[in-house]
Amino acid sequence: MLETRRLTATLAVTLLTAAAGCSSNIYPPAVSNTATPQVNALKDATTEPAISVSATKLTLAAINPKPAEQLKINQYLSGLAVKGFTKKSQGVWVQTSDSLLANHQGTTPLPAASITKVATSLVALSTFSPNHRFVTTISTTGPIQNSTLEGDLVIQGNKDPFFIWEEAFALGNLLNELGIKRVKGNLVISGKFYMNYEYDPLKSGTLLKVGMNSQLWTPQALTQYQTLPPGTPRPQVIIDGKVKVVPVQPSNAKVLVRHYSPTLADLLKKMNRYSNNKMAEMIADSVGGAKQVEKKAATIANVPQAEIKLVNGSGLSELNKISPRAVVALFLAIDRYLKPLNMTVGDVLTVVGQDKSILDERKIPQMSVVKSGTLNTVSALAGALPTKDKGIVWFAIMNGGANLTGFRTQQELLLNNLVNQWGVVDSLPSELTPTQKPEDQMSRNEVVKE
Repeated sequence: MLETRRLTATLAVTLLTAAAGCSSNIYPPAVSNTATPQVNALKDATTEPAISVSATKLTLAAINPKPAEQLKINQYLSGLAVKGFTKKSQGVWVQTSDSLLANHQGTTPLPAASITKVATSLVALSTFSPNHRFVTTISTTGPIQNSTLEGDLVIQGNKDPFFIWEEAFALGNLLNELGIKRVKGNLVISGKFYMNYEYDPLKSGTLLKVGMNSQLWTPQALTQYQTLPPGTPRPQVIIDGKVKVVPVQPSNAKVLVRHYSPTLADLLKKMNRYSNNKMAEMIADSVGGAKQVEKKAATIANVPQAEIKLVNGSGLSELNKISPRAVVALFLAIDRYLKPLNMTVGDVLTVVGQDKSILDERKIPQMSVVKSGTLNTVSALAGALPTKDKGIVWFAIMNGGANLTGFRTQQELLLNNLVNQWGVVDSLPSELTPTQKPEDQMSRNEVVKE
């Protein structure tokens, strides 16, 4: 018999921004993680097939832009050139779904910084599905007697990129509810188990051991606990043994709990809102690594392979290069993939003015759906602009040079100018409106009972 419990988690207070690709003082909202009964059965955790993305009509030829819009882009670039920033280091692509509006070096790969995460998002969606969940199993190797597990507690990881303090607290509380307050044996880790974005399984296991026993909490763990609803129990699972990492789960391990991550769509939304580099690397790893992301993204977006060159899945290298045209094609490919599922790009990317994110302090047009990218000499911004006259306008602006604050200001001025020219919409159009309910995307625990 299976008993499902939901973790009413949203985001960790400090961890998401700790791994962010752009500097920010913005903190995600607090997590509320309580194990409560859940009636609905877990579906599509690992078995829902990915949906193919059409590789047609996602790119336009880099010819015949509209004169009025091209003039504005030329003026924008001339303004940067006057300040000493060569046009060869800048790239711009602006289009509607079927018409090129403006182009400067649109097919030239340029440093993309965290815009890379859009490629990682697309490939993850096409590999799995928006409702895919990464499953971590918690097993035992002995009986439970007098609140003590007479054996090992075994964790089988499966690349969950968002197992954080709150998940450990909730798991500890659930084990307490199931009658386990002490483990006589070891905490055994197998598979790819990450905690708090830590790749090392021994370190992740040590963090889990701490998280499940409030007597061992660090100041950071306590800070996270204090964001939970008043009265949330403090877990106490005392592990007498050590944290051990093994290549294969013990053969006598008996599954007690299955932990389901938030849905992939929700994970991508978290990753993109806070530009979390470690989440991006973990998700890229789950689909085969940077080179697979590079290859599959170009194929799905129907752009020449030469326009996408990646060395990682996060964007933490100036060697990650994507052409402005390819960036827009990545957004369009995500849009096309999600439409048949009654979802939008707003379900996996930041909606300005609606989603709290690292972009909160920027003056980007409200209701646009965007991703930014920043390195020491790179500032990029791309996404979708809703307008009255031209509908959804897709854009990519990629700037190179030691002028981050100036680039951001000029990007914002340009976009606001264009939106004012084309008409500001009164409300977020349905094509960009997120459709997924947060309560349907949260992480969950499933108790396995005989």
